Amino acid sequence: MNPIQSRIEAALAESAPDVEVLLAEMSGETLRVFIDHPDGVTLELCERVTHLLPDLNERFALEVSSPGGDRPLSKPDHFQRFLGRRARVRTREARDGHKSFTGELVGANEREVTIAASSGVVAIPYDDITRSNLVEE
Repeated sequence: MNPIQSRIEAALAESAPDVEVLLAEMSGETLRVFIDHPDGVTLELCERVTHLLPDLNERFALEVSSPGGDRPLSKPDHFQRFLGRRARVRTREARDGHKSFTGELVGANEREVTIAASSGVVAIPYDDITRSNLVEE
């Protein structure tokens, strides 16, 4: 997990413990934070989370939103929760000539995720993943 995501999770742990930070990523000067909540993500919840992160809101163009249909997968339990679903997994290093794999999530443990892609079944260590998300069927 990236350091900024850990920092956001720590900031929300006390005042918004039901909010799950799915992914926090930088794109230029923009910090995008994808969140989830057991009751769903509303505009009011996104605004609340934004106000709970005042230091980040001052330093960056902060965007807080729901995951949408292409929900990010960034933790082992995310991959385990969505076994059987289609996902895209992008890696740092090429594997069999590919850096992106799209297919069914067929396995996930604490070290790696296994995906049945068109090029075959591939086990990818979490440390090698740069970005991953569900793919609409």
